Amino acid sequence: MLDLENKLSIITKACEDKKGIDIKLLNISKLTSIADYFVIVSGNSSTQVMAIADEVESKMIEAGELEFSKEGYQSGRWILLDFNDIIVHVFHKEEREFYNLERLWSDGGERNNLN
Repeated sequence: MLDLENKLSIITKACEDKKGIDIKLLNISKLTSIADYFVIVSGNSSTQVMAIADEVESKMIEAGELEFSKEGYQSGRWILLDFNDIIVHVFHKEEREFYNLERLWSDGGERNNLN
């Protein structure tokens, strides 16, 4: 089982590999018990959003992380990948602007990308 830092690194790299836009790591551990981090990333199209989610899923499975859930894949507008201590939000850029999770969870504080 991977530690938190390795998971964040794999997820961030997978997002970068698929040209994810504006990757944010939000530490929410002091705000909620649902996870330690949100990773938020955008794509320019539903196809790119799906490709980013697929890459994250693939790289995490390769690393041995088999316990996760996925929501929203069919629409390709907002895909959520839940890896227990990290929740990855892959947004179409318009959905990201509308929902603005960074503002809602801003008390958690943003962390610099690992890569």
